[in-house]
Amino acid sequence: MALVTTTEMFKKAYDGGYAIGAFNVNNMEIVQGITDAAWELKAPVILQASAGARKYANSVYLVKLVEAALEMYPELPVALHLDHGSSFELCKDCIDNGFTSVMIDASGKPFDENIAITKQVVDYAHERGVVVEAELGTLAGIEDDVKVSAEDSSYTNPDDVQEFVERTGVDSLAIAIGTSHGAYKFKPGTDPHLRFDILHEVENRLPGFPIVLHGASSVPQEYVKIINEHGGALKDALGVPEDQLREAARSAVCKINIDSDLRLGMTAGVRQALAEDPSVFDPRTYLKVGRANVKAIVAHKIKDVLGCEGKAF
Repeated sequence: MALVTTTEMFKKAYDGGYAIGAFNVNNMEIVQGITDAAWELKAPVILQASAGARKYANSVYLVKLVEAALEMYPELPVALHLDHGSSFELCKDCIDNGFTSVMIDASGKPFDENIAITKQVVDYAHERGVVVEAELGTLAGIEDDVKVSAEDSSYTNPDDVQEFVERTGVDSLAIAIGTSHGAYKFKPGTDPHLRFDILHEVENRLPGFPIVLHGASSVPQEYVKIINEHGGALKDALGVPEDQLREAARSAVCKINIDSDLRLGMTAGVRQALAEDPSVFDPRTYLKVGRANVKAIVAHKIKDVLGCEGKAF
């Protein structure tokens, strides 16, 4: 199967009360871990690359790694998505080089400017059979080139969503309801809670329209513990409770982005392998442990959080 868009994925997810996992990829081992888990569980999957990943691995390598995964698992529905495209030029480059989905993130711009930039991307993408995600509201946190302080973050205003979608023609919408980028989403001792009132109001304003959650890693504490026990310094790293993500997946949320959890799993595996045998210098020895952690994390998300096991075919 060639790469697909998210159109059919999202329609089935919306009707079925589940979400598709959008997992960030940076290297071969992460691509392998994600697609191995998706194939074994017969789950559709979105592989997404940020601008930072493109700088690190080069877009050509990332596309070829994803194409290799498709050769391994030709029946698996896979979309290749640009995460947080900051400009029309970046989105255009990804569209021209094989991506089937792009996100234009002009959420930090004034409302009308966000609409204008998003519509420019939508017009170019739709002419070439590519779908577009945009964002209203601004998430706090740090992830690659995305850096937003808590003071500059803002929840999505439900009053804006219908006008935004109608004027841009965008295919899905990322909203801000309390998730954030990175591994430090909430302060210790607080009660992490997503703004489901905003989500449900958006759902009412846009019936049948696919919604996206960014910054939705749960920061599994078992991997934080392994990292800290083997020389790491991740103090007070906390994520989004998984029961709240599952609740979101039952509603209009059709795509849930997960990046930090994969980074934690990979780092925990590498640190643990090197600490347990300091004589190791073969990258295959420690990277395969990290890859196994990535696969386990993705499998858990598919089965227990996203609800998309067995939905691929």
